Amino acid sequence: MCIIFLKFDPRPASKNAYRLILAANRDEVYSRPSKAADFWGSNNEILSGLDLEEGKEGGSWLGINKRGKLAALTNYLEARQNPDAQGRGFLVSNYLTDNLDSFAYLRKVSSEAHLYNGFNLLTADFRANEDTLCYYGNKGSSEPIHLKAGIYGLSNSLLETPWRKLQHGKQLFTSVVNKTLPRDGLVQELLHILNNEELNTPDLAQESQGVGFSKAILQALSAVCVRSPGYGTRSHMLKLLSLSLSALSSLPPVVKFNQCHICICLSQDQYSHPH
Repeated sequence: MCIIFLKFDPRPASKNAYRLILAANRDEVYSRPSKAADFWGSNNEILSGLDLEEGKEGGSWLGINKRGKLAALTNYLEARQNPDAQGRGFLVSNYLTDNLDSFAYLRKVSSEAHLYNGFNLLTADFRANEDTLCYYGNKGSSEPIHLKAGIYGLSNSLLETPWRKLQHGKQLFTSVVNKTLPRDGLVQELLHILNNEELNTPDLAQESQGVGFSKAILQALSAVCVRSPGYGTRSHMLKLLSLSLSALSSLPPVVKFNQCHICICLSQDQYSHPH
């Protein structure tokens, strides 16, 4: 399970505003090996976390590169999965290294959707003359779509599916991003949302999709920040993108708080290095 909240504002009215504000939680089995968000070894072009699970090494769930490409993935909640399906994390990693634009890449992915278990994929291009954000879910429409400027929520159903946890978190997110806050204040408010462990039950929409899961599991999964034995929220990720991505930074370095890794990714014109 994962959850993503984002505000897409491709041409913000204020020079101090952000083209993208993204706040996300990654939920996973605690024992699954992974690498916290960082640049890829000697490659300082791509920043993401990486899966280290055998057979899935190199996949990711959220990443960005200095060419202005961003991708984010959530799995689709379903009890029965194909154990021989291809690793969904490669959908993110491949986009970050591919030359296809966001929509063309999703068109390609949609033609191979049957090879994967259920997923949702957001892809974006942030360029000097135009910003583009696209979405595709292989349990929904057969074609990807372009997303207009606005605020969106995505969890483990299709985009904007009204699960209670998604509606609750999106309401909190909207309240925060519509304020005029200094960067540090914005970061703290967003992390507060991502750490919200309030259960959002009962939720008939989530329960109907989650047939086959126990009531206890679905209850645990109803929180924005999931806490349960053996499984839960392992990392919080914030992306605050303003004008330039050529000086992309992960600052401060990835730290651990409340059992979770935290990665705050900024385009550098919004951040001054401490001396």
